[in-house]
Amino acid sequence: MSTRKPVNPRGWWFVAPVLVSVAFSAIIPLMTVVNYSVQDILGPSQRVFVGMEWFKEVLRDPDLHATLLRQIVFSLAVLALELPLGVGVALLLPAQGWRSSLALVICALPLLIPFNVVGTIWQIFGRTDIGLLGHTLVLLGIDYNYAQNPLDAWLTVLLMDVWHWTALVALLAFAALRAIPQAYYHAAAIDGASRWAVFRHIELPKMRPVLLIAVLLRFMDSFMIYTEPFVLTGGGPGTATTFLSQSLTQKAVGQFDLGPAAAFSLVYFLVILLVCFVLNNAMRDAGKEDA
Repeated sequence: MSTRKPVNPRGWWFVAPVLVSVAFSAIIPLMTVVNYSVQDILGPSQRVFVGMEWFKEVLRDPDLHATLLRQIVFSLAVLALELPLGVGVALLLPAQGWRSSLALVICALPLLIPFNVVGTIWQIFGRTDIGLLGHTLVLLGIDYNYAQNPLDAWLTVLLMDVWHWTALVALLAFAALRAIPQAYYHAAAIDGASRWAVFRHIELPKMRPVLLIAVLLRFMDSFMIYTEPFVLTGGGPGTATTFLSQSLTQKAVGQFDLGPAAAFSLVYFLVILLVCFVLNNAMRDAGKEDA
């Protein structure tokens, strides 16, 4: 006798609108990009099939290699800073009461600011004449100028991203901490465990699935960053803060090289998809271990 539950096919009717929406918003544009990536657009009605030529050109482009390296270093720096900061903030937040609610609202405020406004805020914040950050650094004797110094510009963009998105990690970690049963803490107190031991053996393992989600979200966001550095520095000075998304926009819109830009975007998409696939498998493994 079969123990399988009957499947109701009528449920697909509820999913159909979503599938149609995804087809129009994602799949059809993706197919258009694939079409452009194998053709040379000579005019409105003149196209020549070039096969994998644009992919070879993109993969051999030294500027793309430098931009990709800059993007990877930036994303790794974002994760290295925001994860421990977010966990630390979550541990410091009040657990219950109105203070907890107020702290969560204040913590979430940077997440509510639009991306272009964040860039404008930090553009003013980093100015040496009227900006709090820039003027303070100059008073301390530090030669700071994000508009002319590539390292200053890169660090300013990194600091801006940390300020903007650490709250997301903190809120996720806070939710994970509140989901830990109190019985674990009671057992640790009976055993005389130190605060570090409680964090290492109870809180951190219980937070691991949520932290993997935070890694996935922050990696995708940081790897696709565009608006904030574009408003703050315009990608400069030079190419110090020109990341992959901005380089792709310059190639597609600025230079109107649709074929190379389409190949570039597909390579970009596959890199993100590969990393997300690896992180997703890590999250599934972590869920199985916790189960």
